[in-house]
Amino acid sequence: MKTRMIIVAAPSGAGKSSFVERLAAEDSRLHDVITYTTRAMRNHESPGKPYFFISKEEFEKKIKEEFFIEWAQVHTNMYGTSYEQIQLAWAKDKVVIMDIDIQGVMTFKSKYPDAKTVFIMPPSIEELKRRVIKRDGAPPPDLEVRMANAEKEMTKAHEFDVQIVNDDFERSYAEFKKTVEKWIA
Repeated sequence: MKTRMIIVAAPSGAGKSSFVERLAAEDSRLHDVITYTTRAMRNHESPGKPYFFISKEEFEKKIKEEFFIEWAQVHTNMYGTSYEQIQLAWAKDKVVIMDIDIQGVMTFKSKYPDAKTVFIMPPSIEELKRRVIKRDGAPPPDLEVRMANAEKEMTKAHEFDVQIVNDDFERSYAEFKKTVEKWIA
């Protein structure tokens, strides 16, 4: 059976978004699902890239309307994936690829048991911390929460179909790309 959904998870800052965005841009068979979030936009972001940014009130309204396949509070913000995004991709005969938090993976696997999963591991917690600070330009206020969550998330890596350590971006990305191409061939 052809793979129709690929889910990528990792601790915040491990590189999951970079991997997914790059591969979706390179391979027209893939559709990168855009999730909704209540977090503030970063300097290099815009609406729909990489998220649909909405208020907490709008998000809560969408929860009540059963708009999301899954949603979760991650660190201090809310994230959710809409049914609409999946349907749009499948209507175009695309393979859905998405990066979501570890809580969301379990929900997706229960609803789409044939989904393939990849866990992106940082080389170490110290390196992960350095990357998050570099990406955000300063230590985010919830840095310690993120690192504690990262350690918990990494204990779940063995539950994924594939684990890739992102120690060297180009090498790790090549491994990721090869894995996905094998699944969707």
